[in-house]
Amino acid sequence: MADEVLVAENLGARTRRGWVFRNVDLAVAEGEVVTLSGAAGSGRTSLLLALAGHFKTSEGTVRRSTRGALAYVAGVNEPEPGLTVAEHVEERLMLLGRASWSPPKRRRQAVELLQGVPLKPETLGRDLDPLGAHLLCLALAQVNEPGIIFADDVDSGLSEVERQTLVGALKDSGAAVVVTAREEVAA
Repeated sequence: MADEVLVAENLGARTRRGWVFRNVDLAVAEGEVVTLSGAAGSGRTSLLLALAGHFKTSEGTVRRSTRGALAYVAGVNEPEPGLTVAEHVEERLMLLGRASWSPPKRRRQAVELLQGVPLKPETLGRDLDPLGAHLLCLALAQVNEPGIIFADDVDSGLSEVERQTLVGALKDSGAAVVVTAREEVAA
């Protein structure tokens, strides 16, 4: 069996309104795709963010043995409306200290990183459809070569073909993947 990249034990989060999620035990192995499924309001996004280290928990533990990255999470990690796809990648490269100082070279780096991603580099974030937003955020997550990627609502606003495209891209990332969806995503 592959090594575990994430282990959660007895994880829970409580707010003034009560428990958001509780008694969660989960292990995710290298290359595995895990779906956190449930109805809207069931706490699946909060659990996803807690597993990624972006949501405070009240009890239990989460251990990650590898670097994690957020892909698309509405309201938390989504494309900036006024930046192009290429500008998003350039910005990520600069934040990681991996971008060329030369703007033309930096643009070429961004376009090279987008090879195989079915997005036009000049498309603005505000003009991306739901699949495009997911694919851009996945590409941005992959820039730092994480061992585990977290993505929210992989079945929201997508056709069946688009959902299959997104799940295929997540699987092809080479990382372990934790996603949220209303229903189980075929792994």
